[in-house]
Amino acid sequence: MKASLRKALKVGLPIALGVFLIWNSYNKTSPEDRELIIYHIRQADLFWISLSLLIGIVSHLARALRWNYLLEPMGYSPKFVNNILIILMAYLANLGIPRSGEFLRATALATYEKVPFQKGFGTIITERMIDLIMLLLVILIALISQTEVILGFLTENGMGLTVSGAVLVLGIVGLFGLRWFLNRSDSALSQKLRTFIRGLLEGVLSIFKMQKKWGFLGYTLLIWGCYIAMFWVIKFTVPDASMLGIGPLLVGFVAGAFAMTATPGGLGLYPIAVGQALMLYGLPATSGDAFGWIMWIAQTLMVLCLGAISFVILPLWNRNR
Repeated sequence: MKASLRKALKVGLPIALGVFLIWNSYNKTSPEDRELIIYHIRQADLFWISLSLLIGIVSHLARALRWNYLLEPMGYSPKFVNNILIILMAYLANLGIPRSGEFLRATALATYEKVPFQKGFGTIITERMIDLIMLLLVILIALISQTEVILGFLTENGMGLTVSGAVLVLGIVGLFGLRWFLNRSDSALSQKLRTFIRGLLEGVLSIFKMQKKWGFLGYTLLIWGCYIAMFWVIKFTVPDASMLGIGPLLVGFVAGAFAMTATPGGLGLYPIAVGQALMLYGLPATSGDAFGWIMWIAQTLMVLCLGAISFVILPLWNRNR
């Protein structure tokens, strides 16, 4: 009973949070601003939205091709069509139940390509670790290129350079403290953390052990280049945002990436996070919110449509297997 309740809360609470954020944002926005946001969304140029979606599809295709670079050293070479259909199904599953897509990917791969579940799941974990490293790299670039704006924001909110420096020092001390704890403690928590960190390092180092490491790295850069490009072109759908450079958009991209991890598919939180980030650069609140909603609606509809089609096509495509 407790286990089922815990699972229900894990699924229900993030969705409830997303719905609450939408309701709260709606109530905090004046009728005039709501009309302006809706106007921006309705007037969005479909060319740029379509281009963003096309770039997103390219990133999915690149991910399907990259997956085989991890599977081939183990003696498996799944069909490209199966890879892309399985990945799109997984994205759809993650919209409803966070992280369920990873299990679905490994299960479907075992079903249709006879790759043992644990091996398929291991490659998916490695993918996630590499993507985490790429996200951290994007965050670092955003912090370095937009230091002045970020420090200005922190100062306005009561966190000047001194406080920020103190937080940084505390963070460094905390890292050393965590390392000491992991080396000395035998608790279940420390063992889990050691396993996670060890797996993270193994995932990163596995690139240098695979035969086609440069191909894997090339596809990784292509995937993340597509992620940023599909966000960047949306700026042309909102007149006030069209003049924003790559630096401000990187900050908005990072804000959206964090929002995607907090609620299923960024439900409710994604438009708010992106809008607030772009407001740091003088973008009107209505334009920032419209930018976030256009990006979120377009990508969510793409995942819903392509994921649903993949659920139907995958078993039909493999009906003779």
